[in-house]
Amino acid sequence: MRSGDEPAVPDAHWAALTALCLGFFMILVDSTIVSVANPAIMRALEADLESVVWVTSAYLLAFAVPLMITGRLGDRFGQRRIYLSGLVVFTFASLWCGMSSSIETLIAARVLQGFGAALMSPQTMAVITRVFPSDRRGMAMGIWGAIGGVATLVGPLAGGVLVDGFGWEWIFFVNIPIGLAGFVLALRFVPALPTQAHRFDVPGVVLSGVGMFFLVFGLQGAGESPWSSNVWTSVGIGVVFLVIFVWYQSLGRDEPLVPLTLFRDRNFALANIGIASIGFAITAFMLPLMFYAQDVRGLDPTESALLMIPMAVLSGAFAPFVGRLVDRVHPRYVAGPGFALLAVAFVWLSLAMTPDAHLWQLLMPIGLTGFASAGVWSTLSTTATRNLDPRLAGAGSGVYNATRQLGAVLGSAAMAAVMAASLSRRGLGSGLLQRDSIDELPGSIREAYAVSMAHSMWLPAAALTLGFLASACFARPPRVEIRGIEEPSSPARM
Repeated sequence: MRSGDEPAVPDAHWAALTALCLGFFMILVDSTIVSVANPAIMRALEADLESVVWVTSAYLLAFAVPLMITGRLGDRFGQRRIYLSGLVVFTFASLWCGMSSSIETLIAARVLQGFGAALMSPQTMAVITRVFPSDRRGMAMGIWGAIGGVATLVGPLAGGVLVDGFGWEWIFFVNIPIGLAGFVLALRFVPALPTQAHRFDVPGVVLSGVGMFFLVFGLQGAGESPWSSNVWTSVGIGVVFLVIFVWYQSLGRDEPLVPLTLFRDRNFALANIGIASIGFAITAFMLPLMFYAQDVRGLDPTESALLMIPMAVLSGAFAPFVGRLVDRVHPRYVAGPGFALLAVAFVWLSLAMTPDAHLWQLLMPIGLTGFASAGVWSTLSTTATRNLDPRLAGAGSGVYNATRQLGAVLGSAAMAAVMAASLSRRGLGSGLLQRDSIDELPGSIREAYAVSMAHSMWLPAAALTLGFLASACFARPPRVEIRGIEEPSSPARM
């Protein structure tokens, strides 16, 4: 059906989007849900702090490393097939996590869970790219982006409720009915799109896999010991392998894993810089805020997570509206103000994080964070994918998701180092971050602790500068009216 000159989007495409968003929501929630359960897991499995940290780190590592490869698998074997395979792996791994009787078993299960998430994540973006016309994709990407905002709240909040009410195992068992429902919906509504008879770039797979592993592994370790020689060695090895990978891809032998022609589209290249920036910032700002809420204000994990309600509600409410807006206006006029307002929100929050601040003084900048981020997530994803050749949808979405995940890992590691350094400058040991109790800090050090957490908030604000500059350089994408699966359009230029 058509209305005026605008192509209608079939209802089946919206049903496919709904099915994909359910799985995407689940894997995003599992990136944050464990943080609230760490003390309970530590006691139940008699583990030390370093081991428990790896329950989250192992998931993020296994999620980030294969993303470029799994995106390409969707092009070769079909996005629906790879998505369903990943959903099966993720659901089985969730059952294994909940049944784990030792910390080692739980970490192994989380690795498998992360790999399942890596299979699923690029396929969601690739299917949206292929089934929604370029000038109607903004609304779909807006909904997809809203999922991220809601998951930011649901992860810690659901973790607190489930741990308090049922036990830590249920943060994993809850995925089983969701996974089964998601499988049925995806099987029913996600279309089996045409595949491409790609050759598989084995050297590219090896080089990118090794490079991503060492880079992410090193960045994860930097959060615990930022100046360790092991951290810098691991990061250095990863960078070397990734440089060799890029050089090998530039040779264009057979079919490269990551076609560098993707980056000829200026908007795709700039959107990757933007998504790394906001991935860094959003992950980083949560750490000092949660420590401030629990250690300075004496809130429990569930109460701390409730502080995120304004962010999640406003992000979820405005993201679809922004998606429609991006279909009609230049993306720089949406993403640029979004980045700027997000930086303002973090600076405002830093000024509000005093020992005796009223909660409404915190909720206002947190709400602005949700409003501002709504203007960024869907704008970046829509702009990145608008001109992608459908034959390269998997490769492009794999690169984009890998960049976002790397930004998040780097933000977590950098913020942990900044928080430790800020505490040290005020004569407080970084061991304060590792306390098992959520009781308030003694009054004698609350002020210094609050100032340390507040000053740490300037890091994500500064990181957003890079995203703002990237979005300011966006080119206006061409408007292309498409029927069915779109044909590739020329890269965006000024």
